[in-house]
Amino acid sequence: MRVSRIVDLSVPVGPGTVVYPGDPVPRFEVHSTVAEHGFNLLDVHLGSQSGTHVDAPYHFEESGLRIDAVPLERFLGPAVVVDAAALPARGALTWDLVEPVADRITPGTVVLLRTGWSRHYGTPAYFDHPYLDADCCRRLLDLGVRTIGIDAINIDETPDDDHPGVGFPVHHLVAAVDGVIAENLTNLGAVDWADPFVMLLPVAFVGADGAPVRAVAVRFGD
Repeated sequence: MRVSRIVDLSVPVGPGTVVYPGDPVPRFEVHSTVAEHGFNLLDVHLGSQSGTHVDAPYHFEESGLRIDAVPLERFLGPAVVVDAAALPARGALTWDLVEPVADRITPGTVVLLRTGWSRHYGTPAYFDHPYLDADCCRRLLDLGVRTIGIDAINIDETPDDDHPGVGFPVHHLVAAVDGVIAENLTNLGAVDWADPFVMLLPVAFVGADGAPVRAVAVRFGD
């Protein structure tokens, strides 16, 4: 099958990468150079949730699967994009927004939530993103969905001093069925064809709660 288009859904990872409040900030330091050692090599420091990443069940469940133990089929498959771009800051993504594409969602479908909030990446507004309603999440899981991604820093509401939130219900619901969550996706608006195939393959960090990914959407055909 020929690949006719690839859309990069990943943010770059480096010192300017936006991180969840309190998470490690990525840091790159020169370890070796061609001039001095004959080759270039970086000393890389980052968190397991840096940049575009996937959460393993272990991220919120002590007994959950670690990222290197999650079945690879969780990280790729046919995808459906849910259009939630009309949501306001801290708006809840409810089932009525999923309903127009619900007939295309089957077991193994990767569900991508396009809020458009990646346009705020690098600004304070990025943390006031829309989030997935817990009941909507339950209905997706009931359809056999085990992989959900969002173009925001968190699939649940991100708490702050003015918004205490209600915990992280979606993280717990997805972890309970050994599912995975992709966060900090970007460019979902460019996935404008009906049958994208999405790949979210993580670095196989041993025993980790998650890992960065180079997320892509692929179109097959002429």
